[in-house]
Amino acid sequence: MDNLFKKDHMGQLVLAILLIIYLIMGYKTPEPVASMIDSLVGKIIIFIIVIYMFMHCHPILAVLALLVAFDLIRRSSAATGLDALQRFAPSEEKKSSQFTAFNQFPYTLEQEVVKKMAPIIQTSAGMSKPSYKPLLENDHDASPVNFKN
Repeated sequence: MDNLFKKDHMGQLVLAILLIIYLIMGYKTPEPVASMIDSLVGKIIIFIIVIYMFMHCHPILAVLALLVAFDLIRRSSAATGLDALQRFAPSEEKKSSQFTAFNQFPYTLEQEVVKKMAPIIQTSAGMSKPSYKPLLENDHDASPVNFKN
């Protein structure tokens, strides 16, 4: 801890104080900044900065930066509305489970009667030529369908 209070590390001390103030005060993230941070590229850049701080700064400052990064991402998603959308919008699994619940019908009397009916058997061997010959009605001088000029 004494290393952080040296004159060479005064910038890290000021940064630690600013990060603590940001965490405690709970400032809202402005909309333009929140929309940049709430993207995939913004989140990757924030975590690259945190990893850089773990490699080159005091460990206490790096852990504080990690906490601020998580809080900044949370506040940004709340400012853009993506957080509420993920929490309250139904997922496809929820929608499909509701649809299957609505489409469960009881076994009806009609289904039971159709199931008990004797099947219609059609065999070409058992059928004989019909005893009647179809007749055409008056076609009012119309030409046949297969008529060729």
